[in-house]
Amino acid sequence: MAASQRRQQATAGPLGTSPASQPNGPPSSAWFGYHELVRPSLWTGYVPFVSPTSGLATVGVLIHGWLLLVLAVALVAGVAPRAAAAVAALLVLEIVISLTITAGLSDLTLRDVGVLGLAVGLTGASRQRFALTR
Repeated sequence: MAASQRRQQATAGPLGTSPASQPNGPPSSAWFGYHELVRPSLWTGYVPFVSPTSGLATVGVLIHGWLLLVLAVALVAGVAPRAAAAVAALLVLEIVISLTITAGLSDLTLRDVGVLGLAVGLTGASRQRFALTR
């Protein structure tokens, strides 16, 4: 199965919704992080410079999934939101570069460019109005 087919299968919602209809922003990070932890074999084709069948690719996907989940929780909970957004921006930039190299420009790549813009915007925001704080 081609990497783009694996990504589309992995990103399809429970009712077979298209990847473009998946959540963006912190919920997106949590959604993708969860799916990377539950089914890492669907995501190993996106690890650059490593064979998709290697154990190193699986470990990389699992680490990436945990990072995405932790960052999503930090952003929603308001725990160091600017730092979490900056790290999330770096992770999404890595995703955009990897997708561009492996699949070229596609709707998935452009969606992730939008998520990158959101993360960069949260990095520069001085006041986090939507974070859950006391």
